[in-house]
Amino acid sequence: MTVNTASIVQRLGDLPALADIPRDQLEWLVEHGEVHRYEDGHTLRGDAVSSFGLMILISGRFSVRVDQGGMEREVREVTAGRITGYLPYSRMTKPRGYLVADGPVEFLQIRQEDLKDMTRACYEFTAACVQEMLARVRVFKSEDKDQEKMAALGRLSAGLAHELNNPASAVARAAGDLNSCGAELAEASRALGAAGLGAEKREALHALEAACRGQSEPMSPVERADLEDRLQEWLDGRGVDAGLAYPLAECGVAVPDLESAAAALDDAQLPAVLRYVAADVTFRGLTGRVSSSAARIHSLVAAVEKHTHMDRAPGLVAIALEDHLSDTVALMGAKASAKGVALNLSVGGDLPRVPGSVADLNQVWMHLVDNAIEAAAESVRISVDADLGNGVVVVRVIDDGPGIPESDQERVFEPFFTTRDVGQGRGLGLDVVRTVVRSHKGLVELSSRPGRTEFRVTLPAAEPAA
Repeated sequence: MTVNTASIVQRLGDLPALADIPRDQLEWLVEHGEVHRYEDGHTLRGDAVSSFGLMILISGRFSVRVDQGGMEREVREVTAGRITGYLPYSRMTKPRGYLVADGPVEFLQIRQEDLKDMTRACYEFTAACVQEMLARVRVFKSEDKDQEKMAALGRLSAGLAHELNNPASAVARAAGDLNSCGAELAEASRALGAAGLGAEKREALHALEAACRGQSEPMSPVERADLEDRLQEWLDGRGVDAGLAYPLAECGVAVPDLESAAAALDDAQLPAVLRYVAADVTFRGLTGRVSSSAARIHSLVAAVEKHTHMDRAPGLVAIALEDHLSDTVALMGAKASAKGVALNLSVGGDLPRVPGSVADLNQVWMHLVDNAIEAAAESVRISVDADLGNGVVVVRVIDDGPGIPESDQERVFEPFFTTRDVGQGRGLGLDVVRTVVRSHKGLVELSSRPGRTEFRVTLPAAEPAA
């Protein structure tokens, strides 16, 4: 469109963001550029952004947005005097986001084919473009890391939900059974009281209770079923409710224990004693199940709290790696089990602490273990090892899977490189690993061959406390 060149130069020069650009360079830009105007809501996507080349906003506001999980999200804004689009020296081949006009906008366009001449004619303006490019990299790098953290949190949440489901279901089932079991225990207690056991016969009751609590070795399902059959046969022969065989077998009572009780009790007292003992062990079993399941839930929540470091202010501390590696293995255990992968932890004795950020280093362990599980085939073994060597702490995540192709090994730490199917990974996990490890003055290395892939993280040990 036809424009008043002097007027556009003046308007550019009046913008604070371009105040330090010499006038002759602004004149060059206007002489070689084209002015465009768009109304509110106009959107520039993909090739449309690239085709415009470099864009200097004269008035109005562009918002830079990205699609994230099907949702539109603004990551930065471009205001009057700022530069966007294709920048000189940029390796960008495809825009990461798209532009939306927030109200009427007016901008000066410099086409890509003129950028080389621009870098020679407009030194100060080119320097401003480089600064804008660096700022853009920082914004998108931060955005990528935030998204990767959210993806890691999603994986952690999925594993945690699976791990919590079993103990939570056990608590719900046990709590539902406790009412009826409590009522049965109360009835059995009244029947026992009516049986009128003397001191000598109460000893038989106590012996049977001790037998119920004295089982030391767990039984296999087959052993327990065999015991239940023997107990049921014995109870039938004595005219006692054979349904008591199941709870008595659960606690490990054997036929000789019942024989001893029967020898000390009258025929009318034996059913009351056995009913009471069966009700008591069932009630104790349910309360024990509630207690152990609640403890498991508590330990998982504590592991998440420690893993995410939610209860601490960010900063560097002396970290006991063993605890946090153990938490990572616990939180990833469900995912490994679901895939038929054995996941084990081995930590050398007297492992020194490591200075660092707990939350950041936990991201490293989570990414490395999760990557190993994702890449593993069924029956693969993954080991997480940590030990001390030459004043540094070395953590290894090793699997005995097929290995990483040699052509991919040099690229695995590159941002956005992934061998997973589209939509299954962003290719940022190992970039996060390398960035965090380097920030902790450490080193991350990869060695891989068929049958053994090892990611090795080396971190400096903390100085011993004075």
